[in-house]
Amino acid sequence: MRAWFAWSLLALTSWGVWAILARIIGDSLSPAQSQALSTIGMLPIIAVLPWLGKGQPSRNVRKGAAVALAAGVLSCLGNVTYYAALNRGEKAATVVPLTAMYPLVTIVLAVLLLRERLNRIQLGGIVLSLAAIYLLNVSSSRGFFNPWLLYALLPIAFWGITGFLQKLSTDDIPGERSALWFHLAFIPAAALILWKQPIGTGPAKIWVSVVALGFFFALGNLALLLAFARGGKASVITPLSALYPVVSIPLAVIGLNEKISAREIFGILLALGSVAALSWQGAPATSQPMKSIQHEVHQ
Repeated sequence: MRAWFAWSLLALTSWGVWAILARIIGDSLSPAQSQALSTIGMLPIIAVLPWLGKGQPSRNVRKGAAVALAAGVLSCLGNVTYYAALNRGEKAATVVPLTAMYPLVTIVLAVLLLRERLNRIQLGGIVLSLAAIYLLNVSSSRGFFNPWLLYALLPIAFWGITGFLQKLSTDDIPGERSALWFHLAFIPAAALILWKQPIGTGPAKIWVSVVALGFFFALGNLALLLAFARGGKASVITPLSALYPVVSIPLAVIGLNEKISAREIFGILLALGSVAALSWQGAPATSQPMKSIQHEVHQ
């Protein structure tokens, strides 16, 4: 097995576990508290990042670091709203694949602001994503808009903008340095949250789960970075790692005893297909090559 493929599988698995852990924590902590305490689990990964990418040239360190920090702040907000969506009583098996469609926002921003072009597969991914949103959220009994949908759409927006900013950051500093500043943004955010929402003692199970939440989130980022560093192609690694719901959904069904309808299964399949299509970096519809715009470090 090639090294880059092994690291890609680790990223996929790590994010798959991360995506389901917040459901286990449940209402024991608020979404903001979950995000704050999960930073503890990120610290070992943050400690490794300064040793990666040493000696690589940078164009504009201050600008690149500032943009990466902004991306980290938005990713933090995306995580909080994602945890809120899971705490609204909806099934993780439907929330996870829906929120995994955040590349749609990244692509739209790149097209509008960077004048990048969509290929036909990505256009198909947009259609699939809209169909998945309809199937997972619209029913005759609940009407067109479900209350929890807002909480699911917010992380898509936050993570999508994060991906765009991460792309801009790596234009000025190496990916390893961008990842470091990205993760460092979570530390002051955690301090602010804990100042506003102090936390007392709680069950050991909750503390273990929330620390694991941060660890698997950061481990997925590090594994993705190492996959790129080992020579893997972005057009292969990106869609592979973005399919982490294939890990989360079985965990939700088996570990959390969630049940999903045939309609939801079809919606989940469409969501997974849209993630793969939106991440595809093959030849664009025009003769001009399209830049890679997928978020290289997950929100």
